[in-house]
Amino acid sequence: MAVSRNKLLSALDVGTSKVCCFIARFINNDDFEIIGIGHQISKGIKGGSVVDMQKTEDSIRGAIDSAEKMAGEKIKETYICFSGAKISSEILNEETTVTGELIKNSDLKRVIQQVKPNIKNNYEILHELPIGFSIDGTTGIRDPRGMFGSKLGIQSHIISALSGPLNNLRLCAERGHVSVNGFALSSYTAGLSTMVEDELRLGATLIDIGEGTTSISVFSNNEMIYSTSIPIGGGHITSDIVRGLGTPSVHAERIKTLYGNVFPGPNDDREIIETPSLGDEGSNSNQVPRSILLGIIRPRVEEILEMVREKIEMSGANIIAGRRVVITGGSSQLQGISELAARVLDKQVRIGKPINIPGLAEATNGPAFSACAGLLIYATRKSIPVIEEVNNLTWSKYNGNNITKLGKWFFQNF
Repeated sequence: MAVSRNKLLSALDVGTSKVCCFIARFINNDDFEIIGIGHQISKGIKGGSVVDMQKTEDSIRGAIDSAEKMAGEKIKETYICFSGAKISSEILNEETTVTGELIKNSDLKRVIQQVKPNIKNNYEILHELPIGFSIDGTTGIRDPRGMFGSKLGIQSHIISALSGPLNNLRLCAERGHVSVNGFALSSYTAGLSTMVEDELRLGATLIDIGEGTTSISVFSNNEMIYSTSIPIGGGHITSDIVRGLGTPSVHAERIKTLYGNVFPGPNDDREIIETPSLGDEGSNSNQVPRSILLGIIRPRVEEILEMVREKIEMSGANIIAGRRVVITGGSSQLQGISELAARVLDKQVRIGKPINIPGLAEATNGPAFSACAGLLIYATRKSIPVIEEVNNLTWSKYNGNNITKLGKWFFQNF
């Protein structure tokens, strides 16, 4: 959905640990600046899905109210980004015969309309991303209009999500008197805000480690060409600390933030951490060496990274994912995680935070806010005319006859 340049723009990131709202205004036809920021502890969300409607509505309303107060403006509509395990990512190929010698708009429309996504029951399309066109078998063409050829092909990436969680989020927002312009995948929007041009173009992987899920997206040729997620995130690390040290969740989260690391230090056995006991309302606490905490955190982080590696390798996306990995999300701030990821994934890894977002306060310029910042970019993203034309068309007559396996498609087209 195109965004009018004469009104406010709102982005809402609804996660398991927090709800964040950014309000922006346009400063010219293409650029925007953030004028309102609000974030709230998330209640009612688990693993990217609503488990308590009222608590989720209250969390959303609280984040929006804070952003509206800072902006001095009221919003009536918003975009929402989210993460969840129920995501489907598919590559589709379609081809048509060119009606004349030169490829025209009518040829593009015809091949686009021939694409028929295979939508599972109770799923709906989130993103329809044209990866590129081909002419007579030559792939990697961004805009084929005005070129000679007899056969025009298109490769598209279709991302769909389970309808139920989307409808629940939509209803929670609407009960707070805010309509939803559209949804976006958090690992997609986080990539838009954290990756540099060469990473998007040459190939890179975005890993968004949230509280309840870890989302993965692979980018190449300036488009997301694969996306998936695993139902494990930073909250599972916190739960491990709760069980391992017998301390309340709030203290486990604080301990993870202050003392967490995935590599041992020379003084870990001698550095003592105070940990309040579960159910003990008094002042008594346990004392454990920091090395014990490392032994709890590292196995879970390794598990997450190994699952990410397996997902990418099994999909075939590793073929064109490149050597670059950007890790973002709140749990990416764990000390040593980029170095451990480099070992497990055998790639160059960096921590990603929003890049060149005007008006973004220092407190919200970290990895935990990458998805929300990128959602503003997503909502205003300007593509070449042919891509805008693709995105404005509606897919219909869903069937699976044109679906190809992702790995096979990578081998054939790159």
